[in-house]
Amino acid sequence: MELRQIGGTKETLTLDVGLRRVGRLMRQNGISVVRPRKHKVTTDSDHEFNIAPNQLDREFAAEKPNQKWAGDMSYVWTREGWLYLSVILDLHSRQVIGWVVSNRMKRGLAIRALKMAISFRVPPRGCIHHTDRCNQYCSHDYQKFLRQHGFKVSMSGKSDCSDNAAVETFFEYINGFYNPRRRHSTLGWKSPVAFERNTAETSYGSGTKK
Repeated sequence: MELRQIGGTKETLTLDVGLRRVGRLMRQNGISVVRPRKHKVTTDSDHEFNIAPNQLDREFAAEKPNQKWAGDMSYVWTREGWLYLSVILDLHSRQVIGWVVSNRMKRGLAIRALKMAISFRVPPRGCIHHTDRCNQYCSHDYQKFLRQHGFKVSMSGKSDCSDNAAVETFFEYINGFYNPRRRHSTLGWKSPVAFERNTAETSYGSGTKK
């Protein structure tokens, strides 16, 4: 049963229809269900850890590999819920050299991505490591690991995502192109978002009338 307001008046229209019919009509008219999602916070700069100066200073170009690295964390919506993604990029080529995905936002997430990048690239001492100033990157454990490997620590200004624009662009690619637009042959040449939407609509349309 559904009630709708008509033309801004107080009149309502009552429809008694089954889920299968609703699902079929939605598919025929290209209508999909959009569920609001809560905004996930990944940057918490309200802490008492030390903040490093911005040594990168928005100079995102690097002449050689392993001169400048940049890291960040974000979140991606999946059928299983929110997943947190931590990445490290080499600014010379923008190659992703370290990455970790988890369903929990913990300090170890950033450290694991850094460890992967170090194992993959074995950077020389003096490589700039730039991130924002969230508590995961400012923590004693993370900073100790950076010092042990001779990194030159650099951090963005407070609440200024432009200071880490190179990594922000990578996350925009995931959420703005790869998930909603990148088509896959294994998905019938549909994007991940379109494929999951079709699956949800099919499941919704196969429900029984109540």
